[in-house]
Formats: sequence, C-alpha cells, structure tokens
Amino acid sequence: MRNLHRNMQTPLSLSPVEVSVVIPVYNEEDGLQALFDRLYPALDAMATSYEVIFINDGSADRSPQMLAAQYHKRPDVTRVILFNGNFGQHMAILAGFEHTRGRIVITLDADLQNPPEEIPRLVEKMREGHDYVGTIRRQRNDTAFRRYASRAMNRLRERITKIRMTDQGCMLRAYDRNVIDTINACREVNTFIPALAYTFSSNPIEIEVGHEQRHAGESKYSLYQLIRLNFDLVTGFSIVPLQWFSAIGTLLSISSAGLFVVLLVRRFILGSEVQGVFTLFALTFFLMGIMLFGIGLLGEYVGRIYQEVRDRPRYRIQAVLERDLGANDGMRGNPGNDLETASCER
Repeated sequence: MRNLHRNMQTPLSLSPVEVSVVIPVYNEEDGLQALFDRLYPALDAMATSYEVIFINDGSADRSPQMLAAQYHKRPDVTRVILFNGNFGQHMAILAGFEHTRGRIVITLDADLQNPPEEIPRLVEKMREGHDYVGTIRRQRNDTAFRRYASRAMNRLRERITKIRMTDQGCMLRAYDRNVIDTINACREVNTFIPALAYTFSSNPIEIEVGHEQRHAGESKYSLYQLIRLNFDLVTGFSIVPLQWFSAIGTLLSISSAGLFVVLLVRRFILGSEVQGVFTLFALTFFLMGIMLFGIGLLGEYVGRIYQEVRDRPRYRIQAVLERDLGANDGMRGNPGNDLETASCER
C-alpha cells in the first residue's frame, strides 16, 4: 500500500493561520449541519485567519459524507481527516493536532454542548499572553449523578496528580503553538490531553463558558469509559497510587505481625478457642480484597508499559481531504469514491 505521507509537506511548513479548530466526530450526522451553521459564522466574525479540522473517528453513519460535503463547500478553511476505524476521541484530537497550522489551537466537541460562539473569548485570552486556556461549564446540563461523580473524581485526581483542572470534562480549550508542538513530540499511547497540556504550560488560566443540551444523539461516553478515562489520567500522571499501596502493605504487615503475637499469647494463657473464627475469616477476606485491588492497580501500570514497548501506531489514517497549499490546488489522495479517499498510513 502506498504511503502518501512520505513526500508531503508537514503542517508547519505550510502557510500558518492564527486559529485552528480541531473537532473529533463520531456518529454525529444528526447534529453536524447545526454545528456547521453555527461554527463558521462564529469564526468568520473574528476577522482572522483560521482553519477547521474535522477528524472522523470511524463513524458508521453519514458523518463522513457530510464532512466531505462541507469540505467541498468551504475548502479554503476546512480539512477532513478520515480514520479507517474507531480509535477514540483522544487519538482523533492528537491526529488533528499533528495537522494543525494555527498559532492558537482550539478543541471543540461536535455535539454543540459547548457553544462555538465561545471560541472568540478563548482566542482573546490567548492573545493576552496565556499559553493554555481551560474552561469551566456554567450551569452544566448533565444529570445530578454525572455532576457529583465528576466533582468527586476531580478532587481525587487533584490530590493524586497535583493537576488543578476545575472541569476536566469540558473539551472546549485553547492551546498555544509551543504547547501543541510539545504534545506532538510525546508518543505515549494512553494519555489525557488537557492534563498533558497543563503540565507543559507556563501561564494557564480557566474561564467559564456556556453549556447546552446535546443538539442530537446521546453521549458517547459510558460510565465504564468515564472510569477508564480517569484511570488513564491517574496512572498516566502519577505513581502516588503505587506509593499508597506500598504504605498500606507495610501497615498491614505490621498489623498482621501484632495480631499473630496477640493470638499466640492468648493461646498459651487461655488455651485453644474457636471464638472469633468468623471475625478472622472476615479479616482475611478484607485483606485478600485489598491485595487483589493492589494487583489490579499494578497491572494497570504494567499494561501501560506493555502498550508503550510494543510501539504500535496510535491510529491509522485512511484519507485526508484538504487543498494542496503548495504549487498545485488539489487534494491529498486519489479520487476513488464520493469521499475522494486515498490510502494514507500512519
């Protein structure tokens, strides 16, 4: 299969723009047109150079066709990256980062829960000299369970990683070009992009932004995926959980030794007894539960190491729809169907 990346210009070698907007898309056909109708007028109103990069993350609906149609409608500012499978939101964003040319990079979800009209506010904060702008959702339109669970995980994450993000679930964020270049240099498989950017930034800030109901469809994050995301965040940025279990293991060893001495003394003084045997069973099961959880936690870290040493590509790009900004005006790829896709490997 021909690798079309070998002889192509890198994004940074092309004409730069001020603002790049990166939007991952996964089965969003019901809301994409509404996104187009609000996003482009908001960006046009800023009166600055910009580009919009959509990453189709293996959608099974009409999202790829709608993105291709939007590319043909606004090829001057629109670029579309098509994955050949579903690699996850964070991989889609990382792919978008590697194709950005903007001095300021904005990430935005496609579900319109974060209004595109808020983008100029983030750009203004970046122009003030900040290199990372996080956001806090004002009057979140989520269930009470999701809000409380998010707060609890935020507190736990902050204690463990020392990364202070008031609202880690809001994807509307702005990044400086230098921060993006540093993120692009990181090759880790499992990561949490806002936390990674926070560790590299020197002058971060957070602002409040609006939050709306999803325009259509349902959240792509299940409870299990949210738990996995927080596990990746904790294990990817801190070894504190391992240190905690080392301390717990030490305390349990000391306590077990003390309990053994007490039982030995009672046996010599009071003789053999069967009272309290069920208490010992309960204590044994409790200690076994802690050990199994600790083994699972250790497995998370070992699993991350295993994924890194395999050094497999994080995602595979099927095609990129964009204007050739070099000598010729065209698209990267060979027209083969209604999407004009080409085989491009990463």
